[in-house]
Amino acid sequence: MKKLKISIVFLLLISTFLQAQDKAQGVPPAVAEKDLTAYLFVYFIGNKVEEEAVNYAVSQDGYHYYSLNGNKPVIDSKAISSTGGVRDPHILRGEDGKTFYMVLTDMTSSKGWDSNRAMVLLKSTDLVNWKSSIVNIQTTFPGNENLKRVWAPQTIYDTKAGKYMIYFSMQHAGGPDKIYYAYANKDFTALEGEPKLLYVPKSGNACIDGDIIEKDGVYHLFYKTETNTPGIKSATATDLTSGKWIENDNYLQQTKESVEGSSIFKLNNSDEYILMYDVYKKGQYQFTKSTDLENFTVIDNEISMDFKPRHGTILPITRSELKRITEKWGMPAQYPKINNNPVLEGYYADPEILYSNKTKKYYIYPTSDGFDSWSGYYFKTFSSDNLIDWKDEGVILDLKKDVSWADRNAWAPCIVEKKIKGKYKYFYYFTAAQKIGVAVSDNPTGPFKDSGKALVATKPEGIKGGQEIDPDVFTDPKSGKSYFYWGNGYMGAFELNDDMISAKKGTETVIKVDKTFREGTYVFYRKGTYYFLWSEDDTRSPNYKVRYGISKSPLGPIEIPENNIVIQGVPEQGIHATGHNSVLQIPNKDEWYMVYHRFSYPTGIKMGRAGGFHREVCIDKLEFNLDGTIKQVVPTHTGIESLK
Repeated sequence: MKKLKISIVFLLLISTFLQAQDKAQGVPPAVAEKDLTAYLFVYFIGNKVEEEAVNYAVSQDGYHYYSLNGNKPVIDSKAISSTGGVRDPHILRGEDGKTFYMVLTDMTSSKGWDSNRAMVLLKSTDLVNWKSSIVNIQTTFPGNENLKRVWAPQTIYDTKAGKYMIYFSMQHAGGPDKIYYAYANKDFTALEGEPKLLYVPKSGNACIDGDIIEKDGVYHLFYKTETNTPGIKSATATDLTSGKWIENDNYLQQTKESVEGSSIFKLNNSDEYILMYDVYKKGQYQFTKSTDLENFTVIDNEISMDFKPRHGTILPITRSELKRITEKWGMPAQYPKINNNPVLEGYYADPEILYSNKTKKYYIYPTSDGFDSWSGYYFKTFSSDNLIDWKDEGVILDLKKDVSWADRNAWAPCIVEKKIKGKYKYFYYFTAAQKIGVAVSDNPTGPFKDSGKALVATKPEGIKGGQEIDPDVFTDPKSGKSYFYWGNGYMGAFELNDDMISAKKGTETVIKVDKTFREGTYVFYRKGTYYFLWSEDDTRSPNYKVRYGISKSPLGPIEIPENNIVIQGVPEQGIHATGHNSVLQIPNKDEWYMVYHRFSYPTGIKMGRAGGFHREVCIDKLEFNLDGTIKQVVPTHTGIESLK
């Protein structure tokens, strides 16, 4: 028995270890919910041929909507359909986060409600340009000679099948409307096979306008039942194609008027859902709200629109996606001001900023965050010409592919641009497996080639605690010499050789700071003074902040001002853990900016320890007093204005 108990304990320990290992492989989502800061409403407006088209509207809060393009179509129906018109647009964000799928009824009502046999499939990566295909069910799949209509297609990703499912209602002569499904092919241009029955009520009554949303592993199907008492009902299942739907007998619409085209979406950063439907005889929409997808409350008095939509869907979108479509079709004058912080979408931390004299652009080099327990293994960079709009330039260094001496914990990089023999070179210093390496490139976006070994792998003499992380590189404008700094728990430093990949012998030192020093050294020079910045506390702490000291030399000693906080959180605004910064000077100007990370807003503070590896990058203005001391930076959601 004793051996058995030991074995069980051992197995439990192994199981726990494997679970922990599996958890450590957690990776950032394709799109972080915290970055969904707006909504796109896709709809059509009426039964005239010119009204049967795709229209766009946008909202910041999910309650107040403004049409784009003067409420005129954003896609030419004649160019994408077989009938000259489209209705019932449904839009879906793909699993990769950046591909969008739209499906539409290929139909003009002027030809009759039983006139259509086809649907339109659209695919886009920018919400502006769409590739289209027509799928005619009757001509594509034998046995549909008596097909009368194909209505209101929608798309959902079936995780079990690993494919995109398109579901829609069809009616054959003599029978009721039923909801069918088929999987789209890889290119989203056709259906893989003939439609199969997805759902029909046990009563056998007709059902149309299906809309499916997944919540906590359960699929909720909302649909319109066509009975003596038509209305919106729902059914649930844990497997989309099992046929085992549990019907809810209750009607969900909160009106006695005729309704159709229900659609449900989740409010951003909330546990609330909005179920909306077309009150089509009244020419209006009704909005209802729920947290359980069963009990709904009317919120019409909270909703406003400057247009009258028909059967459409709403997609949560990011700030960059909002900018993309409003640059194309105009920003509504009534739309609220857009915040510019965070400057990067996604989870990123430890930002290093560079102005490149070669390209005349700005670059941010961050830690790729959102990995469980800081387990990221690659570095990216982002470019901008105005400090507001940042382009993802992709991965510039992958530890698993590009570095021989470490393959984990890719943290806190820094970079310097040097002109050597008339050509620009970029030296990129990075943390990997609690050591520091250096890679070199001819361009700020890479490719970077690792030097082949760690630049810093051991602690300075006399130092026993801390970690060999958080590099910083600084070129003294007075001497032209470059200096290197690093350390967690201590501030190590040395002068770099001209090759920029090795330490100059005899220059290594540990610079004395005070007990507030934790990590994240950053050094810059202004008007005869060397400024040393560092982070205090732990990156998992809401109180993580930046302090500073000054010196007359790039290797110290450091003098610490009495009021030396550079930036700290503003809890009442939900801003926490503002730390690990870099500083940007606009070329040839006494204009400065602070680039830093904070807990992701608004979700990070609710994550506990995980808030420390779900961080985001922000920029705010850095200003100085007349005596050269730093004015405390107040972190904001609004951020800075675009550079002219």
